[in-house]
Amino acid sequence: MSYNDALAGRCSLPGHIYHITVCTRHRQPFFSDWRLGRLIVQELQHAQTHLDVQSLAWVLMPDHLHWLMQLNETTTLARTLRVFKGRSAKTANHYLDRTGGLWQKGFHDHAIRQNESLQQVARYIVANPIRAGLVRRVGDYPLWDAVWL
Repeated sequence: MSYNDALAGRCSLPGHIYHITVCTRHRQPFFSDWRLGRLIVQELQHAQTHLDVQSLAWVLMPDHLHWLMQLNETTTLARTLRVFKGRSAKTANHYLDRTGGLWQKGFHDHAIRQNESLQQVARYIVANPIRAGLVRRVGDYPLWDAVWL
């Protein structure tokens, strides 16, 4: 299945909130290097200021990203993820002195329904490092944020 086939039928609606998951290519743990992770966090911040999305919560794991975001009026999920993945791959490749893909093609998205608790979804996202056995407390992991702090 091609990347465009994977996107067929997918829609994104302005104002809606989505839980996005993006995995690194071959699930390589690039972001075990927290300095590289901080550079990728800067690309998340760029997306918020330049792509018109609001980040509600996110965690950058060694081999994937969970991102709870709200689309504003001027962008789509496909555009947001295409720009984020492209910019972050360029940044990571420069830092690692390498070429090639950083992310797997596509992404998983879940539109948050009105009856779902945003704070519960955010807690699930930021608790990923605990469930993965990387830390004992959320505050001990450096690559996460949520608007409910």
